[in-house]
Order: sequence, then C-alpha cells, then structure tokens
Amino acid sequence: MINAWAATAAKQKLEPFSYDPGPIGAEEVEIAVEHCGLCHSDLSVINNEWGITSFPVVPGHEVIGRVVAVGPQAKGVKVGDRVGLGWSAQSCLHCHPCLDGDQHLCAEVVPTIVGHHGGFADRVRAQWPWVVKIPDGLSAADAGPLMCGGITVFAPLSEFDIKPTSRVGVVGIGGLGHLAVKFANAWGCEVTAFTSTDSKADEARSFGAHNVVNTRNADDLKSLAGKLDLLIVTVNVPLDWRAMLGTLGPKGRLHVVGAVLKPIPVMAFDLISQQKSVSGSPTGSPVTINDMLEFAARHNILPQTEHFPIARVNDAIEHLVAGKARYRVVLDM
Repeated sequence: MINAWAATAAKQKLEPFSYDPGPIGAEEVEIAVEHCGLCHSDLSVINNEWGITSFPVVPGHEVIGRVVAVGPQAKGVKVGDRVGLGWSAQSCLHCHPCLDGDQHLCAEVVPTIVGHHGGFADRVRAQWPWVVKIPDGLSAADAGPLMCGGITVFAPLSEFDIKPTSRVGVVGIGGLGHLAVKFANAWGCEVTAFTSTDSKADEARSFGAHNVVNTRNADDLKSLAGKLDLLIVTVNVPLDWRAMLGTLGPKGRLHVVGAVLKPIPVMAFDLISQQKSVSGSPTGSPVTINDMLEFAARHNILPQTEHFPIARVNDAIEHLVAGKARYRVVLDM
C-alpha cells in the first residue's frame, strides 16, 4: 500500500489516503519520496480550475526521492539512485514528438497528478524516461521545485536560442519568476524583473536582476520600450498586454508560462511591424530537464524554500494561497 494525502472533491482539504498500486509495470520506477515541492498547479488541480481533475487527487509533482523498485524494462536508473520527477509521469514513446525528443508534447502524456497519483505520498511511480537523476551538487532537500518550476522557466532559454548578450525580462517574482531570474542571470543575460510589489525589488536584485520595474507604473514600462529580446510571463493574471509587447525589440518574444485563464488580446500590427511573437510552453523533455539540473548544479542555482512536514500539508497550502510563500514551499516526508 502507498500512503498519501488526497483531496476527494474540489476545494477540499487533503486527507490521509491509501491505495494499492498493484504490481510494478514493466517500464515503471517506484520512488520513495523524501521531499516534494508545492506548486500553484497543485492548487489548480485540487480546485479543478482547469476542469481536468480526477478525484481523489493526490497532488505533488516536484518529487525528490530514492529509487526502491524498477520494472524489468526500465532503463537508466537503478535501486538506490536519488532521482526527481516532475509534471509528466508517462508518454507513449512512439509518436513523432516522442521520437523527436519532445516527449512533453506527446498527445498521450500523463501528468503526474491528473489521472495518476502524485508525490504527496511515501511512494510514487512513473515511467523510466521521466525519472531523472539528481546531480550530486544539488541539495536534495531543496531541488524539488526545479522539477517543475525550474524546467518551466529554463526551457525558453534553451528552446529559443537565447544568447548571453540577450536582454531578458521576467514578469512576476514568485515561485517561477525568482528561478527565471537566477537562470537568465547565469545564462549571461541582462535581466529585468517586473513586479507589482516594490518590497520585492531588493530580493529580485539578490536573485540576479540587473533592473527592477513596477508593472503598475506606466512610466517604468515606457522606459523599456523596444529593449527586450525575451519577456517570460510567469504570473497567472491578466496584464496590460500591449504595454508588455511594447517592451520588446525587433524579433522580440513574449513567452507565457503562467496559466493565465483569460484570453490575451493582441493587435496584429503590434506583432507585424517588428516581427514580434507571442508563445507559450509547458515544462520540458527529459533531456532538457537533465540539462537544466546539470546547469543548476554548475551554477549553484536552487529555489529559495520554506519547509513543512507532510502532516501539515493543509497549513502549507493555506500559506501558499495567502501569498506568503517565499518563494517555494517544500513538503518533507
């Protein structure tokens, strides 16, 4: 039996929950969970904000733990390895995206917490490609948020050929944003942090921001007109999208990784005149996740975390909902 914490209906507190996972699958890996990050996506799934939740839902998709069992066809990991597991737990491995190295874009990809029991538990299972070894140089206690938050903001830097000479903006200095600032700084970029909270300015600079602007200050935004090559939007609330596009230079890209639930209005000429683009992305492939972890270990990049024991998971959720997390909550098993 696997002992976990689950919500049995939308917007309900998590309760102890046990389930029998059955015999381990041929390609499965079982992980004894040591730590698991608490992501805003966990809240969205618990509350069924996206309409895709299957109850009971066991949240948790920023897992760090030890491999305790492997199926006969599992490859690349062995019992005793310290590993991580992120948003995705399985893909088909035979479609065009999978064979092309874009397993995270597989039409049959299984999220770790949707139709699959996640990491707020003593054990969790996943298909072997999605179970990634954690480099020795990273703190296991704090590395969990890299498995979702980290890869989500690292992927655009890798995917869009961002150069060390590029100028990168990051909107929102929270769980995702503070990692985006750290990664972009280590990438060599000039980094501008966008925040609606002036009190975060000094912290944003400590994470590696060279400049800090207030998203509610029109003059701040006008001062950046035409200057950025990439603007990573990590928040999930509507913004002054035309003003955001205005900060981009020629061929600039506004890239959305926060789950903004309202449509983003865009004027065609705001894109056409200087060949700008608007895009979005989920997390990343297993190879990109591995690259991200190696990069993080090389540059000593870890999230700023607060720890709660798993028995206080509902307190941790309330802490996050109240906007008090600085900047990522990790649950210790």
